[in-house]
Amino acid sequence: MKSFIFLMLFFCSVYISYSQSSSKAPLSEFSLSFMPDHTFKGSSLKGWHILGDAEWQGNNGELIGKAKANSNGGWLVLDNGYQDIGFHALFKSTGNSETAIMLRMEKVADGYRGVLLSLKKDDIAPYSVTLDAQGKETKREKLRIAGGISYRIAPAPDTSRRGGNFGGPRNPPLTPDDLPVRPPSTDFRENDWNQIETFLETNVIRSFLNDGREIGGAVDGESGLSGYGPIALYVNGQGAVHFKDVMYKDVSIRYTPKEQSSARFRVQRINDFYYSWGADAADFNKDGHMDIVAGAYIHFGPDFTKHKEIYPAIAVSPSKEFTPINHQFAYDVNADGWPDVITGWTTPAVYINPKNESRRWETYKPIPGTQSETTLFTDIDKDGKPELVYASQGQFKYAKPEANSKTWTEYLVSERGYTLAHGIGTGDINSDGRTDILGATGWWEQPETLSKEKTWKYHPVAFGRYKNRASNIGGSVMAVYDANGDGLNDVVSNLNAHGFGLAWFEQKKDASGSITFVRHMINDDYSQKSAGNVTFSQGHAATFADIDKDGVMDYIVGKRFFTHLDNLNDPDSYGPPVLYWYRTIRNKNAPGGAEFKPELIHNRSGAGSQITAIDLNKDGFVDLITSTNRGTFIFWNTPGYKKAPVSK
Repeated sequence: MKSFIFLMLFFCSVYISYSQSSSKAPLSEFSLSFMPDHTFKGSSLKGWHILGDAEWQGNNGELIGKAKANSNGGWLVLDNGYQDIGFHALFKSTGNSETAIMLRMEKVADGYRGVLLSLKKDDIAPYSVTLDAQGKETKREKLRIAGGISYRIAPAPDTSRRGGNFGGPRNPPLTPDDLPVRPPSTDFRENDWNQIETFLETNVIRSFLNDGREIGGAVDGESGLSGYGPIALYVNGQGAVHFKDVMYKDVSIRYTPKEQSSARFRVQRINDFYYSWGADAADFNKDGHMDIVAGAYIHFGPDFTKHKEIYPAIAVSPSKEFTPINHQFAYDVNADGWPDVITGWTTPAVYINPKNESRRWETYKPIPGTQSETTLFTDIDKDGKPELVYASQGQFKYAKPEANSKTWTEYLVSERGYTLAHGIGTGDINSDGRTDILGATGWWEQPETLSKEKTWKYHPVAFGRYKNRASNIGGSVMAVYDANGDGLNDVVSNLNAHGFGLAWFEQKKDASGSITFVRHMINDDYSQKSAGNVTFSQGHAATFADIDKDGVMDYIVGKRFFTHLDNLNDPDSYGPPVLYWYRTIRNKNAPGGAEFKPELIHNRSGAGSQITAIDLNKDGFVDLITSTNRGTFIFWNTPGYKKAPVSK
């Protein structure tokens, strides 16, 4: 399990190279990753008190502190205490001042103790601190490294390890010069506004400066699992410190929404446990009814009340474990007339259907491995047979299933350095009749003649976005279809599978045939307005299909709950696991000529890494299948649903 977690960390991180020359991003580029319980507004300091030698004032939504001359500075302390807390603010230190945030500022016999986050230029780090009764610091000890995608309770210190940032990039590969999008600088900004988000949960503190990577620490001793106290802001030195957009949330309170589903879809959960992030359908027993494969189980139609394993089934813990099954595809690999199963992520496998013999299925590994958590199974070369499309070793590739061989032929698409763990699409971008391949950094034009070794022509486009902690880019399945009805295929994609953001990219083609794209945002993080006032993070799975049979494709996307285990490493980790479809409406008055109206499908299941759209009961309407850490679900698209009116 440890090796699997390391692989996931590696693939999510190693293909990211930080730009050293990025200019400052405007404040609007910072995100808000949670909905706060409280926000400081106005100028009154009611609910706060001052400790130590400093003067604090409120001024139109700002908290401003200045240390008294020849003093050790002082604190602005919230009256209310918390144990697990999320805090967001913009801060600026002017002159020769310094600032910090203390969490769990707990009163003890001779003063106070708590967890301090230093916010100095060369010292953005968490500490355990003690203060005397007047607020003067008497002891400071740096916290040991913790966090990442580990469970929210830090393990006991491992004396065999010698420091290092667990999960950080190791020897990142060369970044191509023609990438259209690069991570912004998340460095500390002197005499300027910086953003900080910090979360203290159980005995782990996770902090994010300027939407950057996590700075994590383990809180040992009495302050770990039992510490309790208010938030406090610190000022010292000459000059002043300013805080604005001060927001905080009691993260110990989780929210489980009242279950809701669309009037269009009937929800059927066919398995209660966590076996996979993906599922597909085919008539595996050839009885005339569609069946569903999800993880180790075949669920038999038409009622899906019976299931049988194809390999030993072991349910995993949503809090502490990942399933290795990110995707599953049904296909007759050996051409014997019976559908087989292709499954996996880092090590894809083929399971051969035993033709109704009551036994587990024989298996083999057809390719060395993949890097991408999103893989597609579609006909790339239009020979009537699908290929597996994926990323591996920094390159886009596809592999052709071989009926008479356990080793599939791999074809190169991109050069090295262009792929990440997220974001793959296929479709005809340039209207030449051939299927192109898309990623978060652009699209690759299929040549007239395919070769195993010759890569395709690259067209840089920023289909992903570095925001929401700037440590990842790329969505899940990238949809290619004509959204606005102008005859050109557009692209619809979530921008960051582990953050926020959904957009459609309007294709523009000039007289010379040159293709560009204009991005139109559909939804964003909590600081921005989103279509239908729908905001959610972790859109880790998506697909597209014509849900309402109006002749235009729609986009289906869902939030993955506990994306990186049970912790606050990802933005809004504990937000409701929703599944939405965005109805594509061609509207000449909308920006770009199209709008996307969200309609809730379900709010208690979400999505994993794959959403399958297929007509399960052959009634002419596309149904949806998901498999998540909440179980395996069918969403039956009901023909009797009365379509909502289209607003113009």
